[in-house]
Amino acid sequence: MSEVYITKTANFLPNKPVSNDEMENYLGQIGERASKSRRIVLRNNGIKKRYYALDNQGNVTHTNAELAANSIRNLMDNSVAKLKEVDLLTCGTSVPDQLMPSHAVMVHGELPETNAIEVISPSGNCCSGMHGFKYAYMSVKLGDSKMAICSASERLSRSLHADQFELEAKKMGELEANPYIAFEKDFLRWMLSDGAASFLLENKKSETGLSLRIDWIEVYSFANEAETCMYMGTEKLADGTMKSFKDYKMTEVNEQSIMSIKQDTKLLGENIVKLGFKKLEGAIKDKGMSSDDITYFLPHMSSYFFESKIADTLDELDMHIPKERWFSNLETTGNVGSASIFLMVDELMNSGKLKEGDKILLAVPESARFSYVFSLLTVC
Repeated sequence: MSEVYITKTANFLPNKPVSNDEMENYLGQIGERASKSRRIVLRNNGIKKRYYALDNQGNVTHTNAELAANSIRNLMDNSVAKLKEVDLLTCGTSVPDQLMPSHAVMVHGELPETNAIEVISPSGNCCSGMHGFKYAYMSVKLGDSKMAICSASERLSRSLHADQFELEAKKMGELEANPYIAFEKDFLRWMLSDGAASFLLENKKSETGLSLRIDWIEVYSFANEAETCMYMGTEKLADGTMKSFKDYKMTEVNEQSIMSIKQDTKLLGENIVKLGFKKLEGAIKDKGMSSDDITYFLPHMSSYFFESKIADTLDELDMHIPKERWFSNLETTGNVGSASIFLMVDELMNSGKLKEGDKILLAVPESARFSYVFSLLTVC
């Protein structure tokens, strides 16, 4: 089987960056009141800029599929000839714009320049793009594909807009009367961003610049031992089971904002770091490596709040990685879910910092029901 290389990366970030002070201009105010949790959340997550596929009146500027397709066109230099060479397309996202058709075929539909090709739409949240990445890696390695594109994109801003909560806000009268909506739902409005990025995978190195050899990809789920933590289109009941939007009346779906994104923050704090990073320790040792071999560590974090927790856990596992070897663009790009790790790799690859032989460790935790993907890349 051949080696597999990331030979090029690209991104697409919609519109201009949005500062912390501008956020409510784009997302609106629930109950016509400024959010009480916004400043607290932003102080903790450390994000200063993000991107929205909205204008400052809340109008949509791009669909999720358009974000992904634009990043793919940038990846292929807007060349029709290059797009026609692609024989596999994988597209990950947390929240597609529709329940059906699949997200990936919608992206393919935005790329009429391509041929009739294999298209894969992995389900999931922050790990969905990496699941597509692994599929593309295996396909190229086996010789089933020669030129594969994997993308990850998010368009969450529309789901975070205040008008998605209007009926619930009116029903409860005073927002402060329900701390659940005031924090568990409102908190995520200041955490998530829009954008897309893509990788080109081939069985040979780039002839014009550096490539990233994919050494390994490890995937783990802890759903067998952990409750659901982050969810949308379903409601978590007192016993921890989930009730689908399909089992509510449409009036209840609207009044209880069942289609809003929610997160059990207590469960998040207790599990997101400790569960998966033990597996990372095992993966590193199984490959005959140590943390000293890592040149750059790229952890996907929803918030800088978790930076010290990850560092402490790595130290406890005897996997210390000095902070000067960490790389993140969370502060300037925001938390773009499944696209975050793609955007980090893209920025690092085009930073001028890399040299042959550098080893890049990717770590992607997903809080939905605690899944993790780890991958090692070597610059060549």
